[in-house]
Amino acid sequence: MSDITYVRGDATAPSGGGVRLIAHVCNDIGGWGRGFVLALSHRWPEPEEAYRAWHRDRAANDFGLGAVQFVRVEPDVWVANMIGQRGIRRGGKGVPVRYEAIDTALGALAGKAVELGASVHMPRIGCGLAGGSWARVEPLVVERLVKRGIRVTVYDLDG
Repeated sequence: MSDITYVRGDATAPSGGGVRLIAHVCNDIGGWGRGFVLALSHRWPEPEEAYRAWHRDRAANDFGLGAVQFVRVEPDVWVANMIGQRGIRRGGKGVPVRYEAIDTALGALAGKAVELGASVHMPRIGCGLAGGSWARVEPLVVERLVKRGIRVTVYDLDG
């Protein structure tokens, strides 16, 4: 269906050269402590620190569903904190993933990738703790990124 490259590996160690943007989905309540964010925090403290400050000061900024925060962690590596899930709990109201918010965030991510001349690297965003379906997310990635000529690599952890 797509021109996405799928690999086994760790999205916090993006392959290839040039500028690389690591994209992942965050919640809209300021929680950071489970899932892919732990791997990010293990590698770099800046994405978590920036996300927590962004949430703490949300009355004065754009923090909310669909927003994206770009954090430079190395000279040629950036992390995109994308707000794409409402809360953290599954229950009577369904799963936390919000596909519309991911779609909006991917649009902003595409703009930044074009500006930087970057490739995009990600786990299967929105499909872990957020409870989403890759069958619903993949077409959004294709529409927003691949169709704009942005190289996308999706990482699946071994084991």
